[in-house]
Amino acid sequence: MNKFILITFISALVLTSCQDDRDDNISNINELANQENIKDFIWKAMNVFYVYKSDAPDLADDRFENTTDYRDFLNRVDSPLDFFFSLLARQDRFSFIVSDFVTLEQNQDGISRSNGMAFGLIRFGGTNTVFGYVRYVVPGSPADVAGLERGVIFNRIDGNLFTPDTNFNLLLSPNTYTIGLAELQNRNLTSIDQEISLNKIQLTENPIHEHKVLDIDGQKVGYLMYNNFRTPFNAELNSIFSNFASEGITDLVLDLRYNSGGSIETCKDLSSMITGQFNGEVFAQQLFNENFSPEDLIFDNEISTGETINSLNLTRVYVLTSPSSASASELLINALNPYIDVIQIGDTTEGKFEGSATLYDSPDFTRRDVNLNHTYAIQPLILKTANRDGFTDFFDGLDPDIEQEETFSNLGTLGDPQETLLNRALQEISPGFAPSSSSQEKNLVPINRIGENQMFDPTYQRMYIDSNSLSF
Repeated sequence: MNKFILITFISALVLTSCQDDRDDNISNINELANQENIKDFIWKAMNVFYVYKSDAPDLADDRFENTTDYRDFLNRVDSPLDFFFSLLARQDRFSFIVSDFVTLEQNQDGISRSNGMAFGLIRFGGTNTVFGYVRYVVPGSPADVAGLERGVIFNRIDGNLFTPDTNFNLLLSPNTYTIGLAELQNRNLTSIDQEISLNKIQLTENPIHEHKVLDIDGQKVGYLMYNNFRTPFNAELNSIFSNFASEGITDLVLDLRYNSGGSIETCKDLSSMITGQFNGEVFAQQLFNENFSPEDLIFDNEISTGETINSLNLTRVYVLTSPSSASASELLINALNPYIDVIQIGDTTEGKFEGSATLYDSPDFTRRDVNLNHTYAIQPLILKTANRDGFTDFFDGLDPDIEQEETFSNLGTLGDPQETLLNRALQEISPGFAPSSSSQEKNLVPINRIGENQMFDPTYQRMYIDSNSLSF
């Protein structure tokens, strides 16, 4: 096979009415499409872009002796999904394929079918005790209307009691389900006779969940809980930093504990809002496969709309993290580390430093002139990120400077100075600030985090390239 080098790549995310009309018949369209042609698109796209190409022997440029050999290879696996996964390198935990790229695009913009309950799933170590806890509720969502609040604990869905073997994908997939509540008493989880029915709707979640200015012993401290790096909300994010600047905050607590990733460009913009004094310098390095040269991402002073970034010029930032902090959240920490004092408080992050892009079946693998005979798209890892100094490959995550875990019996209110992780940050900012009771508590038994509400979303723990942000 001849080596195909794509000169310019732009991941165009333009929805067309033609695709919307076909959305109701996705399965039928994909089954009727020529499966060999779909697999041909997958192989060629992976051969060009896959960051771990050198570790995937079936993607080598000299893998096939002739066209017949190549076609036999394409047809050895019937399913495009199985074919895609057969190409992946062993260390790849995050590349994926979708059979409906419209849903993927909507998900990247924060649009999905959801009841608005953001939750985590926990198992007590050494036991069969499994439960869910509400992390936060999306304002105006069905969960909000139903009266759910952060800290609510549940241990069953539609009467099915959670166990270590529970199929959560099956339980959480219906558009309507009922959660059964429970309460923690010391080490024991007890079911209570209360159930809440939740209905999914098409919901757009604003990733800016909470922001405020706190007066802490005469110091003005900004607090921002940011739950995903989503480009459509950049202007609102920039406006918040304008308010932080006008209020004269001296410190910022950036809460990324539930942020599983998102747009690389938005991550760079937020980092420029925190700083601003490094305009024109290297924000991070993007490292590709052997087809392409490395590319530097540069601090700049404009968001995607062309609006000037409102910068704070801070020399330190406090970042709250958990094992749910991944991808672009980790990129922000890693990229800022060589420039300012990043004080990470909480728990070790996921360990995801690779970025991806949506590749379509089209002449240049962009959304433009996409093949209308099927709706498959692939989201392979196409780059690794490194900071200015070259630090990358943190497979085990980024460890906190100050360890502090949430206690599930006393989660507290997000944005409240008494809330566990925020309180710990405020103790660092103002040494005389009184510790809260929750920041001094520990979970009574070891805990295993086994999942969360986002885990079945196509963009979960993904870091991706926006349109027009990358060219080769």
